[in-house]
Amino acid sequence: MSLPHAILTALLEKPSSGLELTRRFDRSIGYFWSATHQQIYRELGKLETDGLIRALPAEQPARGQKKNYEVLPAGRAELARWTAASQDPKPQRDALLLRLRAAAVVGTAGIEADLRRHLDLHQQQLAEYEEIERRDFPPGRDSPEDRLRHLVLRAGIDLETFWTSWLTHALDEFAEVPPGR
Repeated sequence: MSLPHAILTALLEKPSSGLELTRRFDRSIGYFWSATHQQIYRELGKLETDGLIRALPAEQPARGQKKNYEVLPAGRAELARWTAASQDPKPQRDALLLRLRAAAVVGTAGIEADLRRHLDLHQQQLAEYEEIERRDFPPGRDSPEDRLRHLVLRAGIDLETFWTSWLTHALDEFAEVPPGR
């Protein structure tokens, strides 16, 4: 149920067309809640049908013109209700961790290379998040809205820091495993 809430959040931050919204997802919300462009457009239609958003009237009618959407009071109320509700953490599901467990019984072929690949990917993502932090959250930018947005980014930084540290440790441990095991 979180994709509609992610879209409502993005539209409350800035009314947008579907295309603008998908681009904003690619640059921000998509880092922690991914969705395809098709899923976003499909959800926009549902939100509009449910009376939570509306397409803004076009300044000049034109065929094929993009629709800009805004959140209606019912959409704001739904987002506030969802934000205030409690949710349990989701159980961890990670194929790499499961593959490591399986390697203990069937052998480690291919695992070391994939651990290195994962480490590289997490290092790249960490560098990207740190660049966003430098660019978007300079010292003194501390409005309540900025502080909450920065908190979300810090979660990403901390998660990537965890994964790079854990993968480095895993590769060190892997070096101690006898070949062929």
